[in-house]
Amino acid sequence: MKKHSPIRVWTVFVIVSCLFPRALFPQFAEKYFDGAGPKSAEIRLTILDPSEESLRAVIGLRTQGFLPDKGLIVIGIFHAEERANYLRAMEYVEKNKMDWMKFHKLTGEINARNLFEKNPLTADFRDIFEKSDGIIFLGGYDIPPVVYHQKTGLLTQIQTPYRHFLEISFVFHLLGGFQNESLKPFLDSHPQFPVMGICLGSQTLNVGSGGTLFQDVWSEIYGKKYLEDVVEIGRENLHKNPWARLYPEEKLYSVNLHPIRLEASGIFVKELGYKKTDRPYVRCGHHQAIARLGKGMKVAATSIDGKVIDAIEHEKYPNILGVQFHPEDPVLWDDSLKSRFTPQEQDRISLRSVLENNPPSFAFHAGIWSWFRGKLDAFHRAK
Repeated sequence: MKKHSPIRVWTVFVIVSCLFPRALFPQFAEKYFDGAGPKSAEIRLTILDPSEESLRAVIGLRTQGFLPDKGLIVIGIFHAEERANYLRAMEYVEKNKMDWMKFHKLTGEINARNLFEKNPLTADFRDIFEKSDGIIFLGGYDIPPVVYHQKTGLLTQIQTPYRHFLEISFVFHLLGGFQNESLKPFLDSHPQFPVMGICLGSQTLNVGSGGTLFQDVWSEIYGKKYLEDVVEIGRENLHKNPWARLYPEEKLYSVNLHPIRLEASGIFVKELGYKKTDRPYVRCGHHQAIARLGKGMKVAATSIDGKVIDAIEHEKYPNILGVQFHPEDPVLWDDSLKSRFTPQEQDRISLRSVLENNPPSFAFHAGIWSWFRGKLDAFHRAK
C-alpha cells in the first residue's frame, strides 16, 4: 500500500476544510444551541424553516427596522429528514458573510404517532425554548390531515411531512393542547415568551394545540367547485387570486390583498391600538384555514364576511399571535415590484401602493412587527 506523507495529508485536509467546511465539521455549522449558554448578550430569535426565501424575508424585516439591526442572532431550526435544501440557505449565509444567522439541525425520531407526548425531540425543544427570546413559525405547504384526525382531501398537498411533525410537536410542547392535557406546557414557566405564526405557522399553532383545519377554503367554506364561480365570492373575501390560475398567460399576482375585520376584544384593538372599525388590507395566498380552535386559542381577526379566521391569539399566554396573512413578505415594502390582480385591470400596481392607499394597512403591518420586536426585547431584558 502506498503511503502518503504527513505534509501531503495535511495539505489536502486544509484545502478541503476551506472549500467545504461542513463536510468536515457539520456539527459546528448546524448545531448552534449545543454550544450556546442559557443567556446571551444578543437577542436570540428562533425561526422554523430556515430556507433561503425565509432568510431573505428576515433580512428584509431587519433592513426595514422591524427587527434589531445590531445584537440579533437568528437561528434556523430544521429536521434532518426534511426535504428542503437548507444547505443552499447555509451557503447563502456564508457567501453574504451574515454571521448573525445560525442553524440547528434536529435528528430525533418524530412521526405522526409521537407528536403529542414526550418524544426523542422533547429535550431539544426544551433547550431551544430556554435559550431563545422568541420564535417565529413561517409559511409553507399543507399539514398532513392525519395529524388532526382527518382523511386527506383531494386538494391537499403534502410535501414536507417531517417539517410539520417537528413544528406541530414543538407547538404542543410550548402551548399544550387537547391531545394530551397531562403534559405541562413550556410557557407555563415563561408565559411572556413571544411566539408568532405566519400563514402555515398560524395553522401550526392551532393544530399543535389541538385544533383542526378546513382543507380547502373555496370548496369547504364557500361551496365552490369551479374557479369561474369563485370570483362570485367577491375580491374582498378572496384569500388567493383565482384570476391568476384562470389566465396564466397574463402573469397576474397569485396572491390577493383583502381587508380584514378586527375583533373588538382582540389583540389588535386592545394592545396594538387599532379601532374595531379599522379594515386593514393584508397579503394572503392560502387555500386552507383554521376550523375548530385549539386549546386556549381565540379569534383576533376574520375575513370581512366573517367566514375565514385571519388571526388568532392565546387566552392564557399574552404574546402568542398567529396571522393567516404574510406581514413578512419583502414585496410589501418594495414599490418597484408591480403587477395586476385581474386581466381587466389596465395599470400595474405594487402591493405597497395598495397598502398605502387603504389606511391603516401599511401602518398595521409595521405595527405588528413593532409589537413583536417590543415583546422580544422585553423578554430578553427580563431574562
